[in-house]
Amino acid sequence: MENDITSFDATELANLIRTKQISPVEVMQAHLELVEKINPKVNALVTLSDDSLEKARKSEIELLKGNISGPLHGVPFTVKDCFDTEGILTTRGSKLFCDNIPTKNATAVNRMLNAGAIVIGKSNMPEFALWWETGNLIFGTTNNPWDLARTPGGSSGGSAAALAAGLTGLEAGSDIGGSIRNPAHFCGIYGHKPTWGIVSDKGHDLPGTYMPADIAVVGPMGRSAEDLALSMDIVAGPGRTDRRGWQLALNKPSNTKLSDFKIAILSNHIMAPVSNEMANRVQSIADTLAKLGAIVSDVALPNIDFEACFETYNSLLWGVMGAATPEEEKEKMREISKNRAEEHSISIDMARFTIQEHGEWLTYSNDRFRLRNEWDSFFKEWDILICPQMPTDAFPHDHGGYLERTLTVNNEDQDYFQQVFWAGIITVAHLPSTVFPTGPSKAGLPIGLQAVGAEYNDLITIDFARLLAQEIGGFTPPPNYP
Repeated sequence: MENDITSFDATELANLIRTKQISPVEVMQAHLELVEKINPKVNALVTLSDDSLEKARKSEIELLKGNISGPLHGVPFTVKDCFDTEGILTTRGSKLFCDNIPTKNATAVNRMLNAGAIVIGKSNMPEFALWWETGNLIFGTTNNPWDLARTPGGSSGGSAAALAAGLTGLEAGSDIGGSIRNPAHFCGIYGHKPTWGIVSDKGHDLPGTYMPADIAVVGPMGRSAEDLALSMDIVAGPGRTDRRGWQLALNKPSNTKLSDFKIAILSNHIMAPVSNEMANRVQSIADTLAKLGAIVSDVALPNIDFEACFETYNSLLWGVMGAATPEEEKEKMREISKNRAEEHSISIDMARFTIQEHGEWLTYSNDRFRLRNEWDSFFKEWDILICPQMPTDAFPHDHGGYLERTLTVNNEDQDYFQQVFWAGIITVAHLPSTVFPTGPSKAGLPIGLQAVGAEYNDLITIDFARLLAQEIGGFTPPPNYP
């Protein structure tokens, strides 16, 4: 069994530990040995906890006494390097924080620890989580275990690479532009972007920030849908002071088989055309579901102008991302916006939305609530929307600027940043989305798709992914990895 320890998902590990078939020390040793062997190749983990083995020993002692600290007793997990971890370096991928050792844990980290999990270390990310490539000037580039010459995605790329390579049992990630979902897709694992606001982001934000980030979320990543469900049970709930007045009651799954579902599919869109292979994969999953008896439609969509929806998303996104932009940079953006007011490009829109006045932001925020209402009406009839996460499978490393880069799709170049469309139309409406693996592309790289549901139907999208895995298979480790 020792050789198999790192191949188990977190749910299996927790059960094996709880039933004393393996010990927390065995589990931790197996993961640390694999980290030593494999991490130099993938560079997924950048800082290791210096007491993880000691904590595993304490966990084992408590287990032998009959004391179980929680559902993750003795299970190793890693944490994206933008979450505060007490006593463990937390850089956020920036040299500005290269000596930052927090004195407190982020709320989500604390909840995992209280459930019995043990931190192995921190996973790599781009500086301030602003990239679909994972790398920075402190720790260098993270490689995709499926092909070391390709990106694992970002910004939770170190998280996904660590999971795919077997270096960890669970991961805590975050997402505003697909930062959980892109890496899950590129690395063939499971990732869940929760409904906005149901998982506290306290300790994920920059020091001195007291309000939750608009549209950004904290969520789990794992090697099975079961792991996502287990994690959500642990981390979801009131966090910041202003959430003390509410009680979270996520809708429970009621469908017991795939034939119970009504499923809409969106395989492509002119705003961000996907590869033929990606569109065909969406259709293939739809055909499988239809054969199993599910009601499937490729024409059912909410009453939404997706171009306007994407503009609303960009306004809110750059309102968040550009909040700390230095005043001298904002002045340049004001000149650009004034002189090129009729133009629409990624760089122009970024400038315009970074300097937007409060009244303009409120107009877009009002539209955000309209979009939420439209999606809510749609999901009264349909259970799940399946759509792509990115137009292609994992692309080769390229650290060029995202405003200048292009992505080749069906032999045509598209603006690199335009691909955030597939994440953004879901994010702006606060919808939960579970990325699930569907098997390899023709190039042998993973393809993941989004299962999107109504707000607060997080457990339903996750359970749909669980049921689907029983039919098409779930996580498959990369070749030559446990």
